[in-house]
Amino acid sequence: MSQLTVALDMMGGDYGPSVTVPAAVQALSLLPDLNLLLFGLKDELAPWLSRSQLDKHPRVQVQYCSQQVGNDDKAAYALRHLTDSSMRNALDALASGRARACVSGGNTGALMAIAMKTLQTLPGVDRPALITRLPQIGGGYALLLDVGANISCSAEQLVQFAIMGEQTALHTLGIARPRIALLNVGAEASKGNEAVREAGRRLSQHGELHYGGYIEGNELFLGRADVIVCDGFVGNVALKTSEGVAKLLLGQRKKSGFLSKFLTFCLKKRLSHLNPDQYNGASLVGLRASVVKSHGSAGSAAFLNAILQAISEIEHDLPASIAHRFDTAPQDSHAR
Repeated sequence: MSQLTVALDMMGGDYGPSVTVPAAVQALSLLPDLNLLLFGLKDELAPWLSRSQLDKHPRVQVQYCSQQVGNDDKAAYALRHLTDSSMRNALDALASGRARACVSGGNTGALMAIAMKTLQTLPGVDRPALITRLPQIGGGYALLLDVGANISCSAEQLVQFAIMGEQTALHTLGIARPRIALLNVGAEASKGNEAVREAGRRLSQHGELHYGGYIEGNELFLGRADVIVCDGFVGNVALKTSEGVAKLLLGQRKKSGFLSKFLTFCLKKRLSHLNPDQYNGASLVGLRASVVKSHGSAGSAAFLNAILQAISEIEHDLPASIAHRFDTAPQDSHAR
């Protein structure tokens, strides 16, 4: 297989093969150099593969598994007992070098635990972080991390997230000198918990990072920063709230009449860039290979975007770029 090979957990997410198979078909049609490794339960996956003729596709390999990681499975249980799951086999393919990236819409905690076990973190990284894109009012995107992998974080981990976010913005968004900010409850230096205040102090002394201080939740989409850093609890709440508001604004109105329908059309066209499907896919940065977590409720178009994001990371060799950044970064005297 070529170097552009992606492993897909076909059972992850709320809808499984009914979403992942159409997305795989479209990805293969868009990218003639793409190869896919597909992992899933035979009884559920095989009919979809046959219907779409993916079971005969020359750039597809299928491996059937006997287990599936459920949304309610504890991470420790999945790690120890679900060793023949579609998620585990997809990550094993990545760890062995058969694939260059992995995409899954499955259980976030299990994905992180298994990925850390099979891939390990890069030198200098305590824990990987989930990073995702946020659309900005002036166009383009900012990156937000962590959005759910680490519920609480130390100051040192927040600094590590800033470094990983900087490299992701540089290589995947093409921003030459990414502006970094900490998400906080106020702009004043005295605001926030101890970890955030200490992280802010360290980042302000980090000469190689373009750190601009704190921003508040109402500034997430205003283009004030290219990389927004927070712990996973805060980031997940911010992300889910933003997605809910976007769906509210883009939703169909029930009122009848030409004027109402026309206003709805104009609003949806004006705010189409807020559609969460367009920026689906949160990467687990800080691992030795690229892992992309698709939203559990993603449809096929959104899952396709997660695949395309994984391919972008392969093309930019993002893990190697992050590793090099930590190798050359000044040593933090406060680091553990």
